[in-house]
Amino acid sequence: MTKLSVNINKIATLRNARGGNLPNLLKTALDCERFGAQGITVHPRPDERHVRFRDVIELRPFLTTEFNIEGYPSEQFIKLVEEVKPAQVTLVPDPPGVLTSNAGWDTVKYESLLLDAIGRFKSLGIRTSIFVETDEKMIRNAAKTGADRVELYTESYAREFSENPEAAVKPFREAAIIASETGLGLNAGHDLNLLNLRYFYQNVPNLLEVSIGHALICDALYYGLENTIQMYLRQIK
Repeated sequence: MTKLSVNINKIATLRNARGGNLPNLLKTALDCERFGAQGITVHPRPDERHVRFRDVIELRPFLTTEFNIEGYPSEQFIKLVEEVKPAQVTLVPDPPGVLTSNAGWDTVKYESLLLDAIGRFKSLGIRTSIFVETDEKMIRNAAKTGADRVELYTESYAREFSENPEAAVKPFREAAIIASETGLGLNAGHDLNLLNLRYFYQNVPNLLEVSIGHALICDALYYGLENTIQMYLRQIK
């Protein structure tokens, strides 16, 4: 079964625009779970422009589905994950100040950094995933870091989908096969939406989880959060 993890960063962005606690991040997370989401994803960045480090700590005791924390493995981030002990941590190569994740790891160049961070997480029983593109070398080397999974960066698929769905999904299908050969579980995320998710799901084997935030929250403005989550779940069944 492919699980849907809802990234709630955009809820925090809206809250932070006015201060206070509207919309309420915890209530939204619990509602997402109640409406059928099988996981909650957050990505605290150093400038805390959306989800804050304190949010992550406060969410943890109340969540009953899989909690996935994304981020760059700085010492501050690593210590946060060690304190919270989520079900999964997803390592992304975001330098400070980027608008959003825009590339996968060079798992060869940063092998030592990833090895160190993943070793600390795995000693606590935390499942680890590495954000990668469809490059075979980077996927195969991800296995050498001790990671449990890779998360495929799907921006290129989303961009090219409307022109040629088969060509857009081909490198991701091939990457999924490589991941399986190396013993890595497979996640995916970035710009997946109601238009392109079903095709991706149907054509990429062994897909364990999709993490979706921006498009899902935008759709919820029109369809409502409960209805939107059900719509996304129907795409992966």
